[in-house]
Amino acid sequence: MNPLITLTGITRSYPSGEGRLQVLHGIDLSIAQGEFVAIIGASGSGKSTLMNILGCLDRPSEGSYLLDGREVSELESGDLAALRREFFGFVFQRYHLLSEMTALGNVEVPAVYRGVPAAARREKAAALLGRLGMGERLDHQPGKLSGGQQQRVSIARALVNDARVILADEPTGALDSRSGEEVLTILEELNAEGHTVIIVTHDPKVAARANRVIEIADGRIVSDQAKAEATRAPIPHSVASTGAPGLGRLSEALRMALLAMRAHKLRSFLTMLGIIIGIASVVSVVALGEGSRQQVLKNISGLGTNTLQIFPGQSFGDMRSGRVTTLVLEDGTQLARQTYVASVSPTVSSSQTLRYGATEASAQISGVGDRYFDVAGITLTDGRAFDATDVAGMSQDVVIDENTHQALFPDEDPLGKIFMAGKVPLRVIGVAAAQSRGPGGSTSLTVYAPYSTVQTRYLGSTSVSGLTLRVADDVDMSLAQQAVTDFLTQRHGSKDFFIINNDEIRSTITSTTQTMTILIAAIAVISLLVGGIGVMNIMLVSVTERIGEIGLRMAVGARRSDIRAQFLIEAVLVCLIGGVAGVLTALGFGQLFALVGSSFQPIYSSTSIAAAMLSSCSIGLVFGYLPAVNASRLDPVAALSA
Repeated sequence: MNPLITLTGITRSYPSGEGRLQVLHGIDLSIAQGEFVAIIGASGSGKSTLMNILGCLDRPSEGSYLLDGREVSELESGDLAALRREFFGFVFQRYHLLSEMTALGNVEVPAVYRGVPAAARREKAAALLGRLGMGERLDHQPGKLSGGQQQRVSIARALVNDARVILADEPTGALDSRSGEEVLTILEELNAEGHTVIIVTHDPKVAARANRVIEIADGRIVSDQAKAEATRAPIPHSVASTGAPGLGRLSEALRMALLAMRAHKLRSFLTMLGIIIGIASVVSVVALGEGSRQQVLKNISGLGTNTLQIFPGQSFGDMRSGRVTTLVLEDGTQLARQTYVASVSPTVSSSQTLRYGATEASAQISGVGDRYFDVAGITLTDGRAFDATDVAGMSQDVVIDENTHQALFPDEDPLGKIFMAGKVPLRVIGVAAAQSRGPGGSTSLTVYAPYSTVQTRYLGSTSVSGLTLRVADDVDMSLAQQAVTDFLTQRHGSKDFFIINNDEIRSTITSTTQTMTILIAAIAVISLLVGGIGVMNIMLVSVTERIGEIGLRMAVGARRSDIRAQFLIEAVLVCLIGGVAGVLTALGFGQLFALVGSSFQPIYSSTSIAAAMLSSCSIGLVFGYLPAVNASRLDPVAALSA
């Protein structure tokens, strides 16, 4: 029968300063199926290096290694991982159990990387632990197990894939004599069942339990003594792998990533904190920008839709504008006849003190025409507006706004009530919604009266302080403004008026709001990038902290792609959870506005939220890739010894 393992001329050297340190010198060794071999030697003799080469954790510098007839030196990293996963089982001196997983979970790990279905591997792992006397501790984590119990878990893990060769590195070195005896007895039983067992030890008493003892010193075999020939049939694989191992491994990588995050809650939270702040900032800024834009449009709509406001003077800054009286009623009458004009209302105003019973308040008396409410887009919430007959008759029937209603008649129906405005009695016939007209406009008191009444009762003048003109819906606002300018200039002989185009105000403010939103969003995106860099840095630190775990996973058969997937999934999960938390934070910010009773509310966009979540996952992929690649490129031997 051909040997199971054949080493010919194996050497191993490592860089040391400017030269190289040779640890193994021309090792020639054959091991048959079913042997129980002990490799003994002092510290530094090279026995652990030899075991690492036997277990495909390390590669020889020179020589040939035939494993069951296959030349190991010709195998790629994925093939070596398959051998470690399905051919070898490792029992380490320090156990190398994953602290965040239970005993059952630790035993399952090699079967996970082999693609064994969850139910089958769980059943096999539980059976092995039960056989080794650990049936009542399946759900115990390593920190709650004794050293002997942890080593039993390690042995069960080595057997879960029906390994043909059990490699035990100082399996009793960290145990008391009783636990060590129990472990050796288990290894003898496994050997009796057909497993090839190779123990590396410095203890002659442990080596004496083997059927063959190979002594190594200074990297050379100095003795090879066999008690008896022991060859047995290969161990059959009783646990079948799934037909779709890729998907299964991916789901297990997700589960392991969640376990790792739960085991390091504070680190995970600090990692995602930057993402939370960045996502919350982006979503909130977009919502605030949209909310402010809608508020601006609402406020401007309160001034009237498709309207032009005409005032005397050159501009608001004209010191003479209050004395200029060139705008007259006839201007409005003539403008109303133009095809591009839907309606026109003259406006005059006077500030007066209102009195009703013992209540007094200052208010603006706005003298307007009967079409003003249509022109300015003002909605009546109760009663009616005055008509052309009221205007012609200088009626003292008026419409008050909601603010005036609350100030003068807080607990009464205002319709039909008479109050004093200065020395003039006025009767309420309607209530209009409060209008936003610049700073403080939403809280000011306004009384709408026929302009003829205000002119005769308060001003004593037939001039008007302004004209409010509604442009026909099918006419461009800028063209209408130019036509009004030309028309009035021709009538007056000069341009002694100025026009405010509400559409221009809306466009300007909207553009400014969008610019500010983009600016603040850019700052928020920068915070997202900073958060992503933070994720990368902490994941790189995490790789350094978890080198031992990575080495173990590689030793039990994890491919480089498995390690890369796990760390990449962790990074994406951190960013995804951080993104969800950031969105919830932003929504909570909006609720805060509602709780404080603010009239302004952020308007959240499902598109911006989806884009923020997509950005979060992208950050996890981009900034998690480098740590994941670094983790997958670690050398198994170096990682295990770290």
